[in-house]
Amino acid sequence: MPISSMRPHASGNTGFLSRLKALINVQRFNHTLAEKELQAQGRVNMSNWKKVNSRILGITSCMISQPSWTVLKILKNKGFEAYLVGGCVRDLILNRTPKDFDVITTAKLNQIKKQFHRSVIVGRRFPICRVHIKGTVIEVSSFDTVAKHDEEKEKVLSLQKPRGCDEKDFIRWRNSMCRDFTINSLFFDPFVNKIYDYADGMVDLSSLKLRTLIPAQLSFKEDCARILRGLRIAARLGLSLSKDTATAIHNYSSSVQGLGKTRIMMELNYMFSYGAAEPSLWLLQRFNLLEILLPFHAAYLQEAKRSAKFPILLMKLFFHLDKLVSCDRPADCSLWVGLLAFHLALVNNPREALVIRTFASVLYHGNWEEGVKFAKEQAEMHVDFVPEISGSSNFKSDEELAKGVTLLASLVQDSISTLTETENLSNQCPDTHFLHALVLVLLWHISVNVLTAETTNIDLQFIR
Repeated sequence: MPISSMRPHASGNTGFLSRLKALINVQRFNHTLAEKELQAQGRVNMSNWKKVNSRILGITSCMISQPSWTVLKILKNKGFEAYLVGGCVRDLILNRTPKDFDVITTAKLNQIKKQFHRSVIVGRRFPICRVHIKGTVIEVSSFDTVAKHDEEKEKVLSLQKPRGCDEKDFIRWRNSMCRDFTINSLFFDPFVNKIYDYADGMVDLSSLKLRTLIPAQLSFKEDCARILRGLRIAARLGLSLSKDTATAIHNYSSSVQGLGKTRIMMELNYMFSYGAAEPSLWLLQRFNLLEILLPFHAAYLQEAKRSAKFPILLMKLFFHLDKLVSCDRPADCSLWVGLLAFHLALVNNPREALVIRTFASVLYHGNWEEGVKFAKEQAEMHVDFVPEISGSSNFKSDEELAKGVTLLASLVQDSISTLTETENLSNQCPDTHFLHALVLVLLWHISVNVLTAETTNIDLQFIR
């Protein structure tokens, strides 16, 4: 499936992308000769560095969370430079709600910690300061930490410092060269309404392109977790991959096996809990990563593709999950783990449509009599999913239904254990409320396909 067909929000960004393209075209100069001359000198060409007025892109101060504003202002008032950086800047440009707001500052980590009494320095390989403020955690990194993290790269970058380069520009540029993707290398100073772009990140944003900042083969060899992060970003924003990036992901996909279970679980949760679960599954399958991370479901999708079986229940479930969650209202991991377990149970043990409807309906209503009544009222709805649903018999006694529903519930619970024990899912997700969360999607797709506003409001309490 082409990634372009997975852009559910692309139309909403048309105006912003048009303004962005126009702005880039105005600022773009023909600097080919200058580049050749500077490359011969071993120096960087500054002519394609961009400083853009954020207001032209429609970014206003009210789009920045209050906790991050507080952190920025405190650091600024103490005499430090402080910027928003990375994915939040990218999302603001695209008029999307950032998952979180990251800050970078010229203050050292211990200086950051001194400014905030509820803060802690975490991380060994790349330490940051986590600031707890107003019920939110803001991750604050230091330019100094990045510089010390890779001293060899810093030496090379220092030798490439352009003549006449402003010191602040040099510090920002040097940091941007250590990031993963061009669209994540942007800095935003909301005090002066300036966005700083040193790697053509805005050019790639305007064309909805994902490109690594250094050659992709080197980037993924340096950190294979960037593969999962890149696919997650591509799925959420509907990005196409540069040829270099796509080739490197194919070549280095097996390296993801070296990541720990906790890290894999974290990356999968970012993929499935924030409104881009369906396109994330397609991309993981396309790049042969699903067979590493979720081998059963990878085999299922491969068989569905080979036999041209449509519609595909697994993708339908995740499609409707995406309708319910977003970056500012993500799902608990138990929801998508529950969906995977529910699907695994049905593939291994197909059930009749009425049993599945009753299972979902009883969970939703919290009452056996009401649940059975509702399920039977919907019994005439045609459901055609193979191999998950074995038939649509509508003539079962309550006793038979009770046995069937009890067995299905047991199969789903067993499937959770199977997933967390044999696949790359840790058992960090509590299953105490997963059934409640699961039933919303089951009802939406299998039972009625249409929820009233009242029903939606009630059940969304199970989405954190």
